[in-house]
Amino acid sequence: MSDEMKEWKKQLLSDRKNGYDKPVDQDVMEAYCAGYKDFLDWSKTERLCAAETVRMAEEKGYRPYVRGMEVKAGDRVYVCNRGKSVLLAHIGKKSLAEGAQIAAAHIDAPRLDLKPNPLYEDSELAYFKTHYYGGIRKYQWVTIPLELHGVVAMKDGTTVQVSVGADPGDPRLVITDLLPHLGMEQNKKPLGEAIPGETLNLLLGSRPIGDEEDTNRVKVAVMRLLHEKYGIVEDDFTSAELEAVPAVNACDIGLDRSMIGAYGHDDRVCAYAALKALLDLEQTPEHTAVCVLADKEEIGSDGVTGMQSAAFDTFLEDLCEGQNVPLRVCLEKSFCLSADVTAAFDPNFAEVFEKRNAAYVNYGIGLCKYTGARGKSGASDACAETIAYVRKLFDEAGVIWQIAELGKVDAGGGGTVAMYMANRNITTLDAGVPVLSMHAPFEVVSKLDCYETYRGMKAVYQAM
Repeated sequence: MSDEMKEWKKQLLSDRKNGYDKPVDQDVMEAYCAGYKDFLDWSKTERLCAAETVRMAEEKGYRPYVRGMEVKAGDRVYVCNRGKSVLLAHIGKKSLAEGAQIAAAHIDAPRLDLKPNPLYEDSELAYFKTHYYGGIRKYQWVTIPLELHGVVAMKDGTTVQVSVGADPGDPRLVITDLLPHLGMEQNKKPLGEAIPGETLNLLLGSRPIGDEEDTNRVKVAVMRLLHEKYGIVEDDFTSAELEAVPAVNACDIGLDRSMIGAYGHDDRVCAYAALKALLDLEQTPEHTAVCVLADKEEIGSDGVTGMQSAAFDTFLEDLCEGQNVPLRVCLEKSFCLSADVTAAFDPNFAEVFEKRNAAYVNYGIGLCKYTGARGKSGASDACAETIAYVRKLFDEAGVIWQIAELGKVDAGGGGTVAMYMANRNITTLDAGVPVLSMHAPFEVVSKLDCYETYRGMKAVYQAM
C-alpha cells in the first residue's frame, strides 16, 4: 500500500479501535469498578438502590430539597420519590434559563414480584405465587438461588422491611424445574412456552407442624416463621411489595478479570455511572447538572415513580421557580443523555446482529441514535446535530465511544426513557454500556465500557 493511500485512509475512513489499544488508566478503572460492584450488592431492588443512592449523596454533601428553599450555585440537593426513584441536582453557575445537563437512567430491573395472595400449600410443600416483572426469559429463572426483598405496609401506617437470603447463613428460595427423564413433552415446546408464567412459584418449605389430621400444616409453619420474624399475617401480603431476585453478588468474569458478572447491570451500570459522575464533580458546573434515577422503565415507565410521571417536571420546575425561570424555557435549552444499556455483539448469536452497526465489548460507551422496534417504533430518534454535539463532547474529553443499533432490523427491539425526555422538548440521545445476556438473572459487562460510560457522564455534566 502506498504512503498516499495510507494517508487517505487515515484521513477519511473510520478507525474504531478496541479500548485497550488506547491509553487507559487501568488502576483508576479498577477502583471505579470495585465501587460499582459494591453498589450492585447493596442495590438488588429499586428501593434498595434508591436508599444506597441517598446514602452516597448525603455523604457527598447533598441535602433533601424542600419546596421553596433557597438554592444557589454550588448547592447540591436531591428528592427521593416514594423511596423508589431519586432526582439529584448540582446547581450550576448559569441560570436555568440556559438549560440543564441531564443524565437519566433507571434503577428497576427484571424480577419476580409476589402476587397479592401469594402463599399456598400443595402436596405438603409451601410456595409463593409470583408475577414476573419486565421482559424476562422465564426458563432462565428456574433452579437458581433467589433472595426476597421488599416491604410490607401495615394498616397502622408502619412499614416492615423484609430481606431473606442476602445475609450469610440465610436460607435461599428456588423455583424447581422438571427432570430431563420426564421432560419429553416439555422438550417439544418452544423456548418461550416451556416454562409457563404461572409455574414460577417459589419453594418455601416442607416441614409440617400440628397434628397429622390438620390441613395446611406446612403453610401455617411458614406463616408462623414470617410472623415471628416480621410480625405479619397472611392478609398483610395484600399491601406488600416483595421481590424475588437472583441470590448472587457481583464478581469478576474471565481469567483476565476484564468483565463484571452480576444481576441488574440493566440499568444500574448506567445509573451508577450517572450518579458517581455527579457526585465526583469537584467544582461547580457551568450548567446545573441533574441526575435522574427512575423506576418502572422495564414496564413502560408508567406510574408515579416512572419517567412518564410529573415527578421530574415538578423537581425541575421547583428549581426553576427559585430563579424566576419558566420550566418550558429550561427544558428547551436542556440536554439529556438517556443512560441505558445496549446489546453487546455476541458471536454465539451473531445472526441477530448487524456487525457493521453493533456495539462491541471494550469499545466504550455505546451511542444509540434510535432504539425501538421494526420501523423505529417507540424511539425518539435523535437528530444529526445532537449526535455531533455528543461526538465533540466525548472526543474533547478523551472518552472512548462507539455508535450502534440494537440488533438487526426486524430482529426485535427495545426502548428506553429517551422518548419521554424528548417529549418534554429536551434534546436527548441514548447512550450506555453494551451488555451480554441482557435481562438474564446474570449479565456481563466490560470494565472498560463501565468506566468510559462514567467518563462520558462526567463530560455531559461539565459541558460549557
